[in-house]
Amino acid sequence: MDFDRTESAAYLANLLAKAASRTLQARADGAGFAPGQFPVLLELWNGDGLTQRELLDRLDIEQATMANTLARMQRDGLISRRRHPKDKRAQLVFLTERGKALRETAMEAASATEDALFHGFRRFERELLLEYMRMVLANLGREPRI
Repeated sequence: MDFDRTESAAYLANLLAKAASRTLQARADGAGFAPGQFPVLLELWNGDGLTQRELLDRLDIEQATMANTLARMQRDGLISRRRHPKDKRAQLVFLTERGKALRETAMEAASATEDALFHGFRRFERELLLEYMRMVLANLGREPRI
């Protein structure tokens, strides 16, 4: 049996993720963040002072990936880390002024990326595709956190 990758949901989802990431990067070029940092920024814009564990749980990212992402964000001046007042092993992650200032630019880039992804779609087609994507994720036990 031949494997036709153009008929594989997993293969196409992988291509879609890569293309969306590249498109976001292109639209945010020079803004000061990488596509992999965008989910972390979204969580922190909704309320910073989270622990790395809380970010891991919310974003379903591997520990090593999160550690590298946060280290790069700190190096680039987007976040700062402070000791947790009750848990000496934990650190709280806060946005810097620079990290906060990225919000508008990043959200514009994300909106433009979504527009590009759904170019030519009618509203109901977009909504249907998003619903199907959520269903597939639920089938795999990976329901998106809302």
